[in-house]
Amino acid sequence: MIKHFSRRSFLRNSGVAGLVTATTFSQRPAFALAPQRPPLKPHEPFNFLFITDTHIEPELNAAVGCHDCFVQASKEKADFALHGGDHVYDSMKVSRARSLALRDLYTETAQTLHLPVYNTIGNHDCMGIYNESDVLASDPLYGKKFYQDRFGPTYYSFDHKGVHFIVLDSIGITDDHSYEGRINEAQLNWLRQDLEHMPVGTPVIVSVHIPLVTAMEDYDAPPKQAPKHMGIRVINAWEVVDLFDQYNVLAVFQGHTHVLETVQWHGVPYITGGAVSGNWWHGTRLGTPEGYMVVQVENGRVTPSYRTYGFQTISPHNT
Repeated sequence: MIKHFSRRSFLRNSGVAGLVTATTFSQRPAFALAPQRPPLKPHEPFNFLFITDTHIEPELNAAVGCHDCFVQASKEKADFALHGGDHVYDSMKVSRARSLALRDLYTETAQTLHLPVYNTIGNHDCMGIYNESDVLASDPLYGKKFYQDRFGPTYYSFDHKGVHFIVLDSIGITDDHSYEGRINEAQLNWLRQDLEHMPVGTPVIVSVHIPLVTAMEDYDAPPKQAPKHMGIRVINAWEVVDLFDQYNVLAVFQGHTHVLETVQWHGVPYITGGAVSGNWWHGTRLGTPEGYMVVQVENGRVTPSYRTYGFQTISPHNT
C-alpha cells in the first residue's frame, strides 16, 4: 500500500486549517510477500510528538512561528517530542557568530515546549560546511561538532514503554564542502549491533532527517541543473531498509523535504512529517502547511495526526 498526503491538490482543495486526518499503520502487513518477522513483544500505549524542520531564524517571523508551534504542541497529550532535524536556518553557509546566535535562539524558544526532546541531526545543523561560510575546518565547532556541542550524539537509541527508538544521522559531509544523504559504515555497524542486542520481537521506531524512502522526486519539478550530490534521499538506503526486514519496525519518521508523505515498503511505513516552517516560512510546501505530528503508539501500531497551528507568512510563496 502506498498512501501519499503531499499531493499538491490535497491541501489546496480541502482548505485544511487544523488537522490532517490520522492514518493507522500496523506492523503486520496485509500482503503475503512481506518479510517474516518475529512475534511482536507487547508494549505500553503512549503518544509522542514528531516535530521537524523548525528552521528558526530572526527573519520572516520564524521565531514567533516556532514559539507558537511549541506552545500549542506543549498542550498535546504526549510523553516526549522527537525532533526530526534542521533546528536552525542556516548554519551551513553563515558565519560562526550567526550560527551561534541561531542555536541560542532555538534553545531559548524550545523551552516553551515543556517536554523531554530527543533530537535528530539535520544538514542545516552542521556549521560552516559550505564555501560561503568563513568558518574554518579547524574550528572546534565545525560541521557536526556544532550540533554535538548542544544536542549530543548524532546517532543513538533509547527505550520508552517497551518500544526501542533509534535516531540516525543521515548527513554525509562531502570533501567538496557540500553534503549528501548517507548512513556511513561506522553507523551501519553500530545499527546492526544495536538491533541485534534487543530482545527478540521488540517494537522499533526510527527517526532520520534525510528520508530513507520517499517519492519526493515524483512530486517536485527537477532542478534546472542536476545536483552533484544526492541530497533529497539517503543514497545507500537499501543497506538500512534490508536490515529492517528482520525486525519489528513500526515506522520510520523522516524530515527534510517539508511534505506530508507516507510510503509503505515491506510492511514498514516511511512517514515524512511535514515541517514546522512549511515552505521555509513562505507558506505551504507542495500543499503541506506549517505543522507537526502527534503520534499514537498502541498495540504495535502507529497513528500519526498532523496539526497546523495558524502561522501566517509575511512573505507568501505557496507551492
